[in-house]
Amino acid sequence: MATTYDIATKQADPRQDIPASMIAVENVYKSFAGHKVLNGVSLQVNQGETLAVLGRSGTGKSVLLRLIIGLDTPDSGSISIHGQDIAGLALDRMGEIRKKMGFLFQQAALYDSLSVKENVAFPLEHHRRDMPKSERVDRVRQLLVEVGLDGDIDRMPSDISGGMQKRVGLARALALEPEILLLDEPTAGLDPISSGEIDELILKLQRERQMASIVVTHDLHSARTIASRLALLKDGEVVIDGTFEDLQQSDIGFVKEFLKQS
Repeated sequence: MATTYDIATKQADPRQDIPASMIAVENVYKSFAGHKVLNGVSLQVNQGETLAVLGRSGTGKSVLLRLIIGLDTPDSGSISIHGQDIAGLALDRMGEIRKKMGFLFQQAALYDSLSVKENVAFPLEHHRRDMPKSERVDRVRQLLVEVGLDGDIDRMPSDISGGMQKRVGLARALALEPEILLLDEPTAGLDPISSGEIDELILKLQRERQMASIVVTHDLHSARTIASRLALLKDGEVVIDGTFEDLQQSDIGFVKEFLKQS
C-alpha cells in the first residue's frame, strides 16, 4: 500500500529515476478563524499524472486548490510549482505561474453576459494580447472542437446544459496551454450520462496533453475512472495516498467506511 511518506521519499531520492514534481505540497497547515482545515498535508503530482483528492465535505479539499493556485497562503509548510515555492511571491511572478495553470470551478463560473466563444477567448484576450485576432479565433474554435461544442459557439451560458457549461469551462481552462490542470468537482450536479461524458473528456485531454492534474471530487466512480492516484482526506489530514487498489486493500477503518458509503 502506498503512503504519502513512501511517495515523498521516492521522489526525494536522487538515485531513483523519478521526474521532479510539478506540484509539491509539503506539510501544509491552514486554519480559518481558529478552525484547522488542513493539518500537515503533503502531496506530489508529476507531469502526466492525475491525482484525485477525495473526502467528505469540510475536509479542506477546495481549500487545498485555492492554496495551490495562490488565492490563499498556508499558515506553514510549502507549496511549490515547478520547484518554485509560491509563498510570498510578488503578484507579477505569481501571475506568470498562474498562466501555466488551468482551473475549472465547481459551477463552471462562466460569464453570463458572454457567449460560449467569448468565454473561451477571455484568457487569451487578457493574457495573450500579442496573439493576432485571427489566431485567437482559430484557437477558440479548436478548443471548442476538442470539447465537442464547435456547433454552440454563439450560444449563451443560460441556453446550454450544466454538462455543456462544464465543457466550456474546460475549454477556457485550456486556453493558455497550461501544464497544470486543477478541477473542482467537475461532475457535481450532473446526471450519470453527463458525468461519464465529462470523465471521458478529461481522460482524452490528459492523454493528449500530459498535464499534471488535481481533481477534487466527492464522486468515487469518477475519481477511479480518471485518476492514476487517489488521496483521501479526513479532518485535514491525508489518510491514504495511492491507487484505487491500495484503497481497496487498506485496513484503515475510515478508508473502508468511505469506500462502502461512496
